[in-house]
Amino acid sequence: MNNFPKRLLAHALPVFSGLIFTHGSAIAQENTELNNDDHQSNELEHVQVSGETYRGLDSQTTQPVTVLTGDELAQRRQGTLGETLNALPGVHLDNFGAGASRPVIRGQTVPRIEVLMDGANVFDASSVSPDHAIVTDPLLLDAIEVLRGPAATRYGGGAINGAVNLVDSKVPRAVPEGGVSGATEVRLGSGDGEQTAVGRMTMGLGNVAFHVEGSSRESENYDIPSEFGADELADSFSESSNFSLGASWINDKGYIGAAYTRQDAEYGLPGHSHLNGVCHTHGADLHCEAHDEFEDPFGSSDDHTAYIDLRSERVDVRADYAQLLPGIAHTRMRLSYTDYEHEEIDGPSLFSQYLNEVYDARLEFTHEPLLGFSGIFGVQYTDGTFSGLDVNLVQNSGLITSIYMALTSYGPPIEYKTENYAVFLNESRSFGQLDVEFAIRKDHREISRPVPELIENVRPGYEMLLPVFVSLYGENWIDNFRDEAAEDFIENNPGSKHSPLSASFATTWNFDEAYSASVSIGRTERAPNVRELYAYGNNLATNSYELGLTQRNRASSSFPENSADIMESADSLDLTFRKTSGDTQFEVGVFYQDVTDYIFARHLETEDATGVAHNYLMYVAADADFTGIDGQISHQFSPVSRVTVFGDYVDADLKSEDDRLPRMPPGRLGVRYDWESGPFAANLEYYRTASQDRVASYETPTDGYNMANMTISYQFNNDATEAYLRGVNLTNELAFMHTSFVKEQSPLRGRNLILGLRHQF
Repeated sequence: MNNFPKRLLAHALPVFSGLIFTHGSAIAQENTELNNDDHQSNELEHVQVSGETYRGLDSQTTQPVTVLTGDELAQRRQGTLGETLNALPGVHLDNFGAGASRPVIRGQTVPRIEVLMDGANVFDASSVSPDHAIVTDPLLLDAIEVLRGPAATRYGGGAINGAVNLVDSKVPRAVPEGGVSGATEVRLGSGDGEQTAVGRMTMGLGNVAFHVEGSSRESENYDIPSEFGADELADSFSESSNFSLGASWINDKGYIGAAYTRQDAEYGLPGHSHLNGVCHTHGADLHCEAHDEFEDPFGSSDDHTAYIDLRSERVDVRADYAQLLPGIAHTRMRLSYTDYEHEEIDGPSLFSQYLNEVYDARLEFTHEPLLGFSGIFGVQYTDGTFSGLDVNLVQNSGLITSIYMALTSYGPPIEYKTENYAVFLNESRSFGQLDVEFAIRKDHREISRPVPELIENVRPGYEMLLPVFVSLYGENWIDNFRDEAAEDFIENNPGSKHSPLSASFATTWNFDEAYSASVSIGRTERAPNVRELYAYGNNLATNSYELGLTQRNRASSSFPENSADIMESADSLDLTFRKTSGDTQFEVGVFYQDVTDYIFARHLETEDATGVAHNYLMYVAADADFTGIDGQISHQFSPVSRVTVFGDYVDADLKSEDDRLPRMPPGRLGVRYDWESGPFAANLEYYRTASQDRVASYETPTDGYNMANMTISYQFNNDATEAYLRGVNLTNELAFMHTSFVKEQSPLRGRNLILGLRHQF
């Protein structure tokens, strides 16, 4: 808030402070009260490493693609994407209870990995805060792909560390044989009382196929080892439902279809505290005690539940056609409309609300071989409106806001308009034993915050302020106030324009049918996201007060100058060695990234006056590098048994800062034994996650832990039905994820047994 609302406050405070303070708080309470009703494995049979994507249509790539599908996907699926992918080589999770967890790939999560739905971007609010779920239901996926190198480059700077593609069947691609196909599954969990039911069916009628699917999952607070001080983790409950209806028209050249999907979820926020809702800044200092106009926005105990109530509706239009245009072997279209909303509810109060409405269009064309090259060129256009950042409906009930809101509509929601254009090209060719591939993508992105409209008169209940406004701005006060308010808003909310360019080149030398070695180099540019640009206020989920790149001087003139022009750029080198046939198989990757203007939240100070530590963070850009290794080696000892050793390690350094990057995953090394004979199959997995003592200045070291998991399954009825029992954390070890924002308040699950039965027809 700049000079003119402060001037209003200075004149109004002596006369109206008591009256407005009481009235503003009463209005906020009336408007925000709500009724408060109350590990896995990486099996080679299913975690494939291949040179093409699961669909294999127009996505040939010389680089390895990790694909999780089949029995392994079915058995290891959890309610969130992060938990489902955790323990794949190079993949950890950003744990936030049972409702929200994001995959961490080679040390980075969103916004440096891109999450896709059948090649189209998933639009939610997960990149804005770690307590926001990635909108997907792993229970309804056919496969999950992890893409790196040129295969990921064509999705832009958001895929700087890779892309995760979620493959589903909600838009049918073919008419099922026999006219009907489908699957059902039920699951029960011992450690959280999980009750899950899943069903889907595809029906054919001539050239038209219809698809319907749905899932329902409920789980209570999950069990944790008693040495944490409790037998279950408070507020780790989760429930969700997903429904999708789709149809396609199909012929011998391809299909065109559409689907409507709705997902609802409600999940708790473990580790959440609203005590720091009172935190505010005095220039360069963070202060977490109430005084004057800085009131405690809750004024209540901190022992009730905080949770997120989420709704997402999405319409997808998809088409894949062969030989549609001369010279074009394949045409792919992905159109989507997403209407996302979630409310963050703290006890009896609606604390904040996030909205994201996005239109997205992507066209890809696979050309006929040209000079020996096969490839894809395409365009993408995205138009989105996002709101919710820095809008705390309870905190905004203070005195300054009450006076300011008497005349403006500047309160929630403040919208961020994003428009993005992109063109991309991905080409590959074989020269005998040598495969080459390159990709390039150019984006132009613009973010703006339209100036909110002023109301034409004083809001009801604030009439006593009219003499103050007249004395300050004259008889024509409404126009004068509007001009000054608009100027102030534009100064505090500058637009941003970025035109990132990303390119990569990869080559693979195939020594013979089994052995190969790959080298991939790339330069990726990433524009900062909305939070990195515009954060200004408390984020109670992460116990922090944050200043975005464009908001630093707004807090204190002693901070670095505001900047909307910073763009992160990374030069990367990847070496991959693999053997894909024979009794012994392996894939090992070594990587290095040199990042210029790496955007991160620098720690300024920690305030613990409330008893809950609150960090003062400011987004800055500094040079950094990442070095690491990940992979797996397996050996088939007999037709029925295989042993796999897997692991990963990443090291990150801030080259221009006297600090370290926070939440870097520790090293991990594990072994798994797989056995299969007739209808029976089993695996036993153990891995050790090392301690992490290379920590940022405001972090604490994290102890290492051991994890033992097991799966037993039996197939019967001609393999159409499978029963399985999966045990996670069999030794019931207390484990904390260093990658989590709430690691000390939210340990991993204790011992959990999952009994499942699935049937396909």
